[in-house]
Amino acid sequence: MPRVRRPAPRREVSRHPFSRISADPRPASHRRNTRETGWPAMISYPDYLQLLPKTELHCHFTSTMSAELFVRLAAKHGVALPTTDPERLFDYRDLRDFLAAFTIAHDVLRDPEDFHAVALDGVRIGVETGNLRYREYYLNPQYFAGRGMSYTDVVDPVIEGLEAAQRQWGVGFRIVVAINRADTPESALRLVEQMAEHRHPAVVGLGMDDLTPDGREAPETFANAYALARAEGFRLTAHVGETDRSEADAVRIALHDLGVDRIDHGYRIMDDPDLVAEARASGIGFTTTPISTTICSGWTLDPAHRIRRMIDAGLTVTVSTDDAMFFRTDIGREYREGLAALGVDAEGAARIALAGIDAAFCDDDEKARLRAQFGAEIAALDAQHERD
Repeated sequence: MPRVRRPAPRREVSRHPFSRISADPRPASHRRNTRETGWPAMISYPDYLQLLPKTELHCHFTSTMSAELFVRLAAKHGVALPTTDPERLFDYRDLRDFLAAFTIAHDVLRDPEDFHAVALDGVRIGVETGNLRYREYYLNPQYFAGRGMSYTDVVDPVIEGLEAAQRQWGVGFRIVVAINRADTPESALRLVEQMAEHRHPAVVGLGMDDLTPDGREAPETFANAYALARAEGFRLTAHVGETDRSEADAVRIALHDLGVDRIDHGYRIMDDPDLVAEARASGIGFTTTPISTTICSGWTLDPAHRIRRMIDAGLTVTVSTDDAMFFRTDIGREYREGLAALGVDAEGAARIALAGIDAAFCDDDEKARLRAQFGAEIAALDAQHERD
């Protein structure tokens, strides 16, 4: 994710409160009827969005924990917080507040038990709030290097925690190691060398996030690291074309020069019709995050939003949270409120859920299993959905 400035929204954006639901991802009213599914005879549009099985391909590992766990880990390690009230912890007055919180979030992870706790907490939230079935995580080992933590000090406990979460909730996962663009190209190259040296089947890709020291996306800066990652067999993605300060050219560079397999965000592609046509023809996936765009760019979620225009243009669009804890969102809210505000109907939401399988970096066997599972559940939901 970028260094975020929080301008006043261009139009008023509603901030609906959202609440956690029980470990069963279905609303309470849906857990007492219909012997076959546990759902009522007819399902409303909001509940359809909530109940859809979901993948998530764009979330930052540290940001998947709850604010409550963040507070507990800070207390454990004596890390000072501006407040210990989880409801007020991410009330940002300005960019300085946000960056302080984002830095502290990494500072509270200091031992394997911390990473394990975040893994379990994040998956639990995804299952409870949105019927999460598969997730890919951005993980930034460079954020922890300053405290003397090696690549394996970070990656190994994260994998162990996510494996434990998979045993408990059945949510599959993969990891995309992320270049921090605030670091040097040489540091990025060393990071890829570590990925290859300490290869693990769960670590499948390379990405990039944050911004360069001069505030640009500049994907070409890390071309050598991407070339090495490609040669080592890793899949490639990148944060480009994300905000109102980005450009379509960054998307073009990622596609043409870096040879990425997927684009994170990519909203500025809509400024370049030729690039849109190219992306549509290739079927490359875009991991969009509706709620974050209201904060990072001040864009209003409505049918004129760039994500809706990407959908209408025939691009392969998926939906994720980006930084759930910081943006007070979850995967259920991204569908229930984000897609609803964009004017995406139930059929379109189901296509987006399935697109997450197509764009995933997991192997073909896991994709086939997910498609069968999603297909059966979506068919059952369709049969009980209240059509307008």
